[in-house]
Amino acid sequence: MVRDNRTTVTEFVLMGLTDLPELQRPLFVVFLVIYLITLAGNLGMILLIKADSRLHTPMYYFLSHLAFIDFCYSSCIGPKMLQNLLVKKKTISFSGCFAQLYFSSAFATTECFLLATMAYDRYMAICKPLIYTAIMTQRLCEELVTGVYTYGFLNSVVQTVLTFQLSFCDSNVIHHFYCADPPLLALSCSDTHNKERQLLVFSAVNFIGSLLTILISYVCILFSIIKIQSSQGKCKAFSTCASHLSVVITFYGTLFFMYLQQPRAGNSWNYSKVVSVFYSLVIPMLNPLIYSLRNTDVKDSLRKMLEGKASW
Repeated sequence: MVRDNRTTVTEFVLMGLTDLPELQRPLFVVFLVIYLITLAGNLGMILLIKADSRLHTPMYYFLSHLAFIDFCYSSCIGPKMLQNLLVKKKTISFSGCFAQLYFSSAFATTECFLLATMAYDRYMAICKPLIYTAIMTQRLCEELVTGVYTYGFLNSVVQTVLTFQLSFCDSNVIHHFYCADPPLLALSCSDTHNKERQLLVFSAVNFIGSLLTILISYVCILFSIIKIQSSQGKCKAFSTCASHLSVVITFYGTLFFMYLQQPRAGNSWNYSKVVSVFYSLVIPMLNPLIYSLRNTDVKDSLRKMLEGKASW
């Protein structure tokens, strides 16, 4: 397509995880298994929470949305990556790249603030137990979740529009397995400084804002647990946070390494791919497993559902 005597990009070529043909099919099998486990685990968690009335509490309400976000986020990236492991022409249309960047960014940002919301819920449950049920009503939970989704998707609109306002007129080869901001900025033939500044600011606000909420909540939780007299009470209080804390450490640890890279650092693409695989496919698979293995209520509900005794 020609505009103003300049050839512009109408599709992109995704380099994928590896250019070694002998690794393509083994990787396809590995990531297909991971993706199927992710789908089954997160859909199973949603259905389990919906089916068992004992799990109709704020904590599990937020957990069901975490499972939904993980399901959607992995589905933004997984199917296209799997397809590209089997075909020679690893292309994605301009509009397809736009959609992938938009939805992956939206669900990633939403997950950040949902984890912060879940930390606030744990703070209220442990530090303010007497007023917990009066404060954390169904209406408030719905409003918090609506706010989280709204911010995540609006934030993604801004970032995605800024990216695709840039000109892509030279190479169309993305050194990644999906459309992400850093490799797209490396391809642009226009000035990217404004976009890079915006990306840095928004990423810092999202990362620091959500993480600060989590840290403050857990500092307060820690002080409350220390004040508990009995060791049994301390263990019970800590167990209610263990699963969420494990998810937070895994999520933010990976996010930290993923985004603290220079967009044009070409020699870091292989490292970025490995971190992105873990962030976009492995973590969504691990989250329902963490909550299933570390949470007594979920394990009991799952066992009783398998025995046909869950209350509907």
